[in-house]
Amino acid sequence: MEVAEAAKRALGAWSIADAELVPIEVGLINVTFEVRSGRGRFILQRLNPIFSPRVHEDIEAVTEHLARRGIETPRLVRTDADARYHDSEGVWRLMTFIEGETHARLTSDALAREAGALLGRFHRATADLEHTFVAGRLGVHDTPKHMRALEDAVREHAGHRLHAEVAPFATEIAERYGALGALPPVEDRVVHGDPKVSNVLFTPEGAARCLVDLDTLARMPIYLELGDALRSWCNPAGEDGGEATFSLPLFAAAIEGYASSTRGWLTSEESGALVRATATIILELAARFAADALRESYFGWNEKRFATRGDHNLLRAQRQLQEAKSLADVMEDAEAVVARAYAP
Repeated sequence: MEVAEAAKRALGAWSIADAELVPIEVGLINVTFEVRSGRGRFILQRLNPIFSPRVHEDIEAVTEHLARRGIETPRLVRTDADARYHDSEGVWRLMTFIEGETHARLTSDALAREAGALLGRFHRATADLEHTFVAGRLGVHDTPKHMRALEDAVREHAGHRLHAEVAPFATEIAERYGALGALPPVEDRVVHGDPKVSNVLFTPEGAARCLVDLDTLARMPIYLELGDALRSWCNPAGEDGGEATFSLPLFAAAIEGYASSTRGWLTSEESGALVRATATIILELAARFAADALRESYFGWNEKRFATRGDHNLLRAQRQLQEAKSLADVMEDAEAVVARAYAP
């Protein structure tokens, strides 16, 4: 109730009064409301302190560029004082509302193909963007760093009640990561930064409409963006569901969709690294979850399902390792899918 009252007060910066606020609980990072008012519908968010308010400079630059290229995207609504955000009882932003549906997981090849095509259009449209990002999350996919952090967590938390379960996972994660080998050096490109399933907005008919949650915009190797997307899109069970698998049909559909937008633009070095990058990101996330199972300090958790944060993150680590094993079983087939999609 307190945050809802703060949200209503924040809306005064846009001269919006007597609005109905509907909480949106899909994301776990920012506090989010749908605003229904006489001026129309909007999305109001209180920015998580992990992000700098300067992220709004990046959001505005990218969304203006996308709009010029004819790509649908939410847009920042400036305050009455012509500011990108309002700073009172937290940092608040107002964005245009786009009707659509989100999914916790992809349930069909058609949705995967649509998601892939949309992400490809986003990448192509931002390819010529001239903007220096001021709030990018540096090192977000520094996999060696995350592997060292897991090793440190295992060493430093030997007395933790979950240590005996986490330690064997840590060893297997490190061994599988080492077997993948280093990814090739490529130029950085503009990326969304968090292209998980729930950040893709679909029409009721199943067309991928736009990407939302734009706090992670940055430049980095594009195969890391694709790896992050595919590890999310191709696990039908989700991070907290039943036994995780890597769906080759969903992967093939997503790659077909992405290639339809990027064939002839993505370099052979980038396309050739997509499968190994996906395996890398899965293991990276497994390492992060496993480390937090011992540290219990970063990832959010479901208090209704789990006794502690550590128990929830241990399950997440187990599910990611299951997905990594599943991808390893079909690695050659996945490589063949990419080769066919990007054949000259």
